Amino acid sequence: MLKLKLNKSSLRLYAVTDRAWLGKQKLSEQVDMALRAGATFLQLREKNLDKEAFLQEAGEIKKVADQYKIPFVINDHPEIALACGADGVHVGQQDMEAGNVRALIGENKILGVSVQTVSEALKAEKQGADYLGVGAVFSTSTKLDADKVSLAVLKEICAAVSIPVVAIGGIDSSNLPELAGKGLAGVAVVSAIFGADDILEATANLRRLADEMIGE
Repeated sequence: MLKLKLNKSSLRLYAVTDRAWLGKQKLSEQVDMALRAGATFLQLREKNLDKEAFLQEAGEIKKVADQYKIPFVINDHPEIALACGADGVHVGQQDMEAGNVRALIGENKILGVSVQTVSEALKAEKQGADYLGVGAVFSTSTKLDADKVSLAVLKEICAAVSIPVVAIGGIDSSNLPELAGKGLAGVAVVSAIFGADDILEATANLRRLADEMIGE
């Protein structure tokens, strides 16, 4: 199967799931609202589900992503990505090395890698990453152990690599405009989408701001 086409516009508004705000809704219902309102990329992130439950949920979420023809990746678990037929996987610096993940998933899957320095970015690109996630660019409640990355370093990373870069970490409607002019392909958002009282309205607003930040 050919890799789902990935371009800069695919990464404009990158939604990362978090079940902390599920309430009475299913995650698939929240994802449907986010994609319907303008999210352009989706990452399923689960830290506490066992493998069987994770795989079942991944299958459900993939159906939603397929409906909207949105790229869908799994966080940290290449085996889940392969088993559910996801478009790819996203890994951090503390997970498997990018080169090993690429060897495992093959050339036809999307590989995203989290980085915080120019050297990490260049290494990830060399090892086969298709895009990079850089952060945390702002303080974030969803990953309390995340180190901050300055906006100056963010700009340096964008300039150093030829693959698309998204910023992540504490991004919401109030600070997203600060990321303009850094060379980003888009922004990755967790709580500003899935923790919102109105996911449809919040996502639509973030998409508008992301488009303005990119200059479109």
